[in-house]
Amino acid sequence: MSHANLTRRREPASTSASRARRAARVVAPLALAAGLVAAGRVATTRPAWAGEAVTATTTAASQDPKIPFEKYTLDNGLEVILIKDQSVPLVAVDVWYHVGSGLETPGKTGFAHLFEHMLFQGSKHVGEDRHFDVLKQVGASAVNGSTNSNRTNYFEVVPSNQLETALWLESDRMGFLLPMLTQKSLDNQIDVVRNERRQRIDNVPYGKSMMTLAEMMYPEGHPYRYSVIGKHEDLQNATLDDVVGFYKTWYVPANATLTVAGDFDDATIKQLVTKWFGDFPVSKKPDVVDIQTPLPDAKRQVVTDDFAQLRQVTWSWVTPRTMAPGDAELDIIADVLAGSEASRLYRSLVIDKRLAQGVSAHQTSLQFSSTFEVTVTLQSDADLAAVEKIMGDAIERLRKEAISDRELSRAVTTFEAQSIRGLQSLLGRAERLQNYNQVLGNPDSITTDLDRYRNATVDGVKATAAEWLAPTHRVELVTMPAGGAK
Repeated sequence: MSHANLTRRREPASTSASRARRAARVVAPLALAAGLVAAGRVATTRPAWAGEAVTATTTAASQDPKIPFEKYTLDNGLEVILIKDQSVPLVAVDVWYHVGSGLETPGKTGFAHLFEHMLFQGSKHVGEDRHFDVLKQVGASAVNGSTNSNRTNYFEVVPSNQLETALWLESDRMGFLLPMLTQKSLDNQIDVVRNERRQRIDNVPYGKSMMTLAEMMYPEGHPYRYSVIGKHEDLQNATLDDVVGFYKTWYVPANATLTVAGDFDDATIKQLVTKWFGDFPVSKKPDVVDIQTPLPDAKRQVVTDDFAQLRQVTWSWVTPRTMAPGDAELDIIADVLAGSEASRLYRSLVIDKRLAQGVSAHQTSLQFSSTFEVTVTLQSDADLAAVEKIMGDAIERLRKEAISDRELSRAVTTFEAQSIRGLQSLLGRAERLQNYNQVLGNPDSITTDLDRYRNATVDGVKATAAEWLAPTHRVELVTMPAGGAK
């Protein structure tokens, strides 16, 4: 991707000197007290400019916590978000590549997650399998990556005097991974990922159910039909050319956002970003086709699970995509059904009637469409038909009657508290702004997000339930332990 001067690509000098002394500076991230200010709202549409800095402004329009940031774009297309917080001598470097399993094609499932693994194998100037070792030696307190259907991220939290080391590492694998990509390294990570699938899906209770439910929900060819971790046969059939093509398509600067949060120097931060990322060639953000998800017809299926000890029943619906109208209301419905011991299904099935060991409900918000699920794990002697009737009555009541003001208030308070708690760490703030930037095009969207809940009404919640939780589009999966009902 780049013909950068190899001398510049050498490990920063500070990395290899006085490592023990610097490691002692690692401290746990503190609460966000010094990192948040009251600020006003800004537009939530994606800016039309490129290469021009945008700074969040401060007004008295809202009392919500706001994270001061600056967003700009390099000439090669890389987005940069800077979040300054000098309360502790730490800095989080967080890179999002805007590709996840939701953008994979049939026959090539699991590539996004496989690539998450590949980027830790080594790059040209860092060396083979040295990423974790380098960060450990400089005192990193958090290092990892993750993949979901929407994005793949890579992050490290390091002492602030090791910021350049973190930027060098992320830069080298963004621009110089291919020279280290061999059939041996690919085969190694394919084996690792396939073993991870065995440990997390194939050989665990209800793992089979998770895969079956997705197949029931989505038609053949829809990317959400397959697990993020991919199918064994697709991983086995992955070729070096396939992986190189994936990298050249999705791992380009224009499809990435670099966020730096923490204790950095205003006078040098942009120079460092330009030094390590600015000389990559101009790139093009890949086109993404908006995938429509049809509502499934009502269906019911029973599966036998060799690892499950108790019966489990899951009801699932296709619902609005993340941040779309109805998404927040379905979060509220999930809280009303199973958010606490006082919630409707939990109180009825677990406490009063003692038919279930556990009840959960959640809205899984995704890029193209979402899912709403209610799952009940039955007591060994429970009547399945009785449980299903209670579930059905609870859903129908939500569709026909408004929830109480108390239930709405409790749910809104819960989501506000969760949102604020998630901003306590540097990495939490970096990830939150990354998410808002990807979904809404504007990192400064905390108020926009919270208003979705605060503006919800009891009648709006009822209308959402009536529209999206109809029995005509409900997918039901019952898991039976091998050897009979328990």
